[in-house]
This record gives sequence, structure tokens and C-alpha cells, in this order.
Amino acid sequence: MTLLIMAAGMGSRFGGLKQVEPVGPNGEFILDYSIYDAIKAGYDKVVFIIKEENYDLFRETIGKRIESKIKVEYVFQKIEDVPEGVIIPEGRTKPWGTSHAILSAKNVINEPFTVINADDFYGYDPFVKIKNFFESETNPNNYAMIGYNVRNTMTENGSVKRGICTEENGYLTGLVESSIEDVNGKIIATPLEDKENPFEVSSDALVSMNFFGFNPSIFGYLEDEMKEFFERNKNNLDSCEFLIPNSVFKRIKEGKVTMKVLDTDERWYGVTYKEDKPDLVNAINTMIEKGKYPNNLWN
Repeated sequence: MTLLIMAAGMGSRFGGLKQVEPVGPNGEFILDYSIYDAIKAGYDKVVFIIKEENYDLFRETIGKRIESKIKVEYVFQKIEDVPEGVIIPEGRTKPWGTSHAILSAKNVINEPFTVINADDFYGYDPFVKIKNFFESETNPNNYAMIGYNVRNTMTENGSVKRGICTEENGYLTGLVESSIEDVNGKIIATPLEDKENPFEVSSDALVSMNFFGFNPSIFGYLEDEMKEFFERNKNNLDSCEFLIPNSVFKRIKEGKVTMKVLDTDERWYGVTYKEDKPDLVNAINTMIEKGKYPNNLWN
């Protein structure tokens, strides 16, 4: 089982490369804890998706301290990796989105893999559940995702982007990418593609945190779709994004893939805003006190 970590994006709201912001007592980063949990769950390879210009920074800070613990590979998400004939708008520096990022790893992954964000603290349970799913799943077109209780994924410091899930018989049937915020004790979601129609979300609703489990078959689907995506957005290339939830739903609607929803009681922590960091640091210290993590993660 491979862990694929999306770390090519910049954290604009956090104000820099939040992937390398120390949060542990010995300078550990958020993704250190994800890698530790993955190794504990039985994963045997980690692949970082990064910007090529950040390679030295990642290798010196993260790569070197885990290379003796797990096999490590790096792939680069490059804005220039587009279908022939696509003219990249002048001034576009933002990567093309999560589907594009995942596709950059197609040459180094030939086994089931888990995709996560670099800057989200997910907890141990999801890694076990995804790995267990693939140990018993033989259909290459059956995927899985982790569903978090929406209340366990919020911050007091502003809105967060989450995918609100609907499911039937344990399988994903809908996912609305939304901005979610607590308004006077109520959870209000504003769909990113329908901002005029916010709606209330129940406190036990499941949301996606970009914790997906895929078979390598996803790469073929993404390659096929990428040409369609750029053709469809040829007049919107300055801001469009090639996103994995949209890619997965396209294939679900076609009846080509399924996505099992595996729920977890773990609480999400992150640094969406600078003000989030103290809460995350305190949470990690509490988990260390309870024995969930060693004080010095890699020693």
C-alpha cells in the first residue's frame, strides 16, 4: 500500500508553505504524523507530489528523516504538463488541481494507494480502514473514501472547504464542494458552484477531507478526462481546476467505478488559518501524553 501526499499547493490563507510549518515538540510537521500513522498501519511506500523548485526543501526537511523508515519517491506537478495545443495563460502559476496532481504520480504507482493532503491531520483510524478495504477488494474499479463527521472538521477561525457527502448502501452518490461555517450554532454550507443557495447541514453529516483510496485504474480515467477538461475550459484557463471529486463522479455516473464511504470518529486538525496552529499543537501534545505518539516521532 502506497501513501500519496499532495504537497504542491501553497497555503495562501496561512501565508506560505504550511506543509513545512513545525507543529510537533521536536519540529515535526503535520505530514510527519500522517506518515507515522501510515507506517504503523502497514504502508510500505510514500510518494510526495511537490513543485520541482521545492524538492531540496522537502528532501532536507522531511525526506531524509523518513528514508530509513519507508520507501520514498518524489514526483513533480508541473503547470506545463498539459495536452498538446493547450496555451497556458500568461500569469497562471496555480497548479491545475487535484486530478492533475494525482496524474503526475502515474509512473511510480502500480498498486492500491491512499491520497491525502499534506496540511491536514487525519488521525490513525482512516489509514487502517483504507488499507483493510483494499486487502479484501479485488475489483480494480472499486475505490474508497473516508467520511468525517462535519463537526469534527471545523475551525473557530473562519470557514473551511469540505465536500458534503450523500450515500446509498454505503456507497457515495453525491458530493457537494462547499464552504462551511458555524453561524450562531448552525452549520451553514455554501456550495462553491451555487453560492446564492446556502443550506443548513446536520451536525452528523459526513464530509470529504480528500482522503481517498484508489486502484491504479484511476490513472487511465484521468488521462482520458484531461483532454476533455482542457477543451471544455479553453475559455477559462486562467482559473479552472481539474478536481478529483468531479473526476470520480463522472465515472460513478457512467457506472464504471464505485466509491465505498468509510466513516471515522477521528477529529481533523489543520492550519487553514494561522490562528489554528495553537489548537493543533495542544492537540498533538495531548495525544503524546496519552501515548498515541512518541514525544520524538522518528527516534
